[in-house]
Amino acid sequence: MTPDSLRVALRGILANRMRSTLTMLGILIGTAAVILLVAVGAGISNQVQGQIGKLGTNAVYVLNEKNAGGQDRGGTNARQIKLTRADVKALSDPGRAPSVKIVSPITSTAGTVTWGGTTYSLGSFIGAEPVFGEIRNIRVQKGRWFNDGDQAGRAKVAAIGLTVVDHIFGKGVNPVGQTIQFNQVPFQIVGVLDRRGSNGLQDQDDVIFAPMSTVIDNVVGPIDSFTAIGVQAVSQNRITAAVTEINTTLRQTHNIRAGDPPDFKVFNAADLLAAGKATARSFRTLLAIVAGITLLIGGIGVMNIMLVTVTERTREIGIRKSLGAFTSDIMLQFLAEAVLLAGLGGVLGSVTGVLLGQLRIAAVQPIVSPGTVGLSFGVSVLIGVFFGAYPASRAAALTPIEALRYE
Repeated sequence: MTPDSLRVALRGILANRMRSTLTMLGILIGTAAVILLVAVGAGISNQVQGQIGKLGTNAVYVLNEKNAGGQDRGGTNARQIKLTRADVKALSDPGRAPSVKIVSPITSTAGTVTWGGTTYSLGSFIGAEPVFGEIRNIRVQKGRWFNDGDQAGRAKVAAIGLTVVDHIFGKGVNPVGQTIQFNQVPFQIVGVLDRRGSNGLQDQDDVIFAPMSTVIDNVVGPIDSFTAIGVQAVSQNRITAAVTEINTTLRQTHNIRAGDPPDFKVFNAADLLAAGKATARSFRTLLAIVAGITLLIGGIGVMNIMLVTVTERTREIGIRKSLGAFTSDIMLQFLAEAVLLAGLGGVLGSVTGVLLGQLRIAAVQPIVSPGTVGLSFGVSVLIGVFFGAYPASRAAALTPIEALRYE
């Protein structure tokens, strides 16, 4: 497009400021929606990956395979399902599971925490061995994680999540060294964990961890079955091998015959991460489609206004053609006006989308990509070309006589 055609197009836009503003508003909203919704999708994807990553990148977990009634899939007469110390010992044997690095049994219970005059209903009280901190990729914000000495000495110590700290002690308080009561059993706080947030099912900060030996002695009593078993693979590329070895070993320790379904469930964070990424990609695509429809509607608005503009300026078209203007000149004039409308709307929409992308939306921090901004602006210009082409061709097709007769 020549500078002259752009100058004429700009004069045409300024001649009808209100109408031009409303037309650009449609493109602005569409462009901003594309940028913002794709940014929200990227933020959700990043959040999902972060939360799944907190389970431990090399972590594998073994759970009892129970139905909603709490019984195994064999029916009401089937044996009770257990994950026992024998299972933990078998998985710790490098001869049986060479791809497994460390193993920790896990037991969990619920109850109330008290400190001073404050009582709080806790989400989870978890007993585990010290190596569970490495399996779960747990980070301590203040103090320390419990150690082998605490486990061997059955020390009444605990590491607590920030949700518990906020409810019991208040925000900004360092509780390390304080003694709380869980179900009337005293525990000294030795560590406060980094904030982990929600995993979609529960608040991961609404938790207290303590040595397994202490929990068995003072909280849950003698048990012959654990809630779960946490395992860490030797490396990330050995996770698949570790899962196979876990399945083989536990089928042996549980005396499960070939062809029979297992009474346990093995899952790993890597599979969850892959599934989470796939879901997030689908969600981002859906949001992009919704935003694209919004931009398409803005393009229809551009075509509608340009058709009105052609109708209003029919006599002008006739005069220009009578004075020797070529068909291409007329077409270029109106096409330039449509592209300029869409382009200005795209610029304003891009700025709006980037600014809105800096805000947290429903606990999600959008991630604005420069590529998305550039693509959205480019699409807005192409929409001006596409939806401006028909009105421009219609204007160019008018004959001078027909145009001059128009009232």
